[in-house]
Amino acid sequence: MLSRRALLAGAAATAPALLGAAPAAAERRVLHVRPGDSVQSAVDAVTGPGRTIVVHPGVHREAVTVPAGTTDLTIRGAVADPRAAVIVFDRAAGTPLPDGSGTYGTAGSATLTSAAAGLTLRDLTVANDWLRADHPETTGTQAVAAYLTGDRTRVENVRLLGHQDTLFADTTALDVFGRQHFDRCHIEGDVDFVFGRATAVFTRCRFHTLARDVDFTPKGMVFAPSTARANPRGFLATGCRFTSAAEDGAYKLARPWVPSYETTARPALVVRDSRIGPGIDPVAPYVNMRDAYPWQSMRFHEYRNTGPGAVTTVPDNRPQLTAAEAGAHTPAVYLGDWRPHPHRSL
Repeated sequence: MLSRRALLAGAAATAPALLGAAPAAAERRVLHVRPGDSVQSAVDAVTGPGRTIVVHPGVHREAVTVPAGTTDLTIRGAVADPRAAVIVFDRAAGTPLPDGSGTYGTAGSATLTSAAAGLTLRDLTVANDWLRADHPETTGTQAVAAYLTGDRTRVENVRLLGHQDTLFADTTALDVFGRQHFDRCHIEGDVDFVFGRATAVFTRCRFHTLARDVDFTPKGMVFAPSTARANPRGFLATGCRFTSAAEDGAYKLARPWVPSYETTARPALVVRDSRIGPGIDPVAPYVNMRDAYPWQSMRFHEYRNTGPGAVTTVPDNRPQLTAAEAGAHTPAVYLGDWRPHPHRSL
């Protein structure tokens, strides 16, 4: 089996030919990143809201940060295939800082970080290819691909690749209920690989659990929400697929994350109208992260799911919404006055 690094390189090598230069009239608003160029340099060159950065096919190995003030920015691949343009880096929470003052921490490990409102990512791969096997001395093995905190963050047709803590869907502050929308994305990992306190909606996404060389189960969990108690809405996955490269029943659907810095959190997750494959344990799909915060006291629910991983054998282990309750758990309700729309070609 090819390693992720070989897969990334292969995808870039077979990517379509580069697009031609944008018309001169658009250059003030559209910046192009070609092989050898830096995505971060393009972000730094943005001069106002509503700009677009077009990333051409190739592997761009760098960490990218979008500042909070860079609003309504679009970063998109030059072609529709998200495998063609790849932004990838390799560091973990336990990776030492260059100045020796400590380690990066979970958020600092991210390949792509954004606190900007109105960010759109589409037609890209964002990956963190740091591997535990390469760094047996490191104990902080969280390695984030994308750390997103801005309100109205839209991610469309993007591959998010990692192992532990792939997608950190969070907010800019504990009392801010920022909204994020993920559509037609491929998100993969092993431990808590979709986590955070954002109000995050996932539509038509694929969540893929990886094979993991450990001799215990569960081998990991898909979701670890940390929703603020005051926020009525946490993570919503609707019309999604859950697939696995591991053996049947090796993974849990979720566990609640109650951070030490926000012990009043009451994680919320709804998975509805989705197909859950055999990789998820159907008998006990939820598990505690810490016994002091049992998952049964959190807001975990399902509705009209199908597939072998959705079979209900112990009803108490799979809380279900009623049809009336399900009406309050839709993308429109979660996103409120924000209506993300399909992209328009430039």
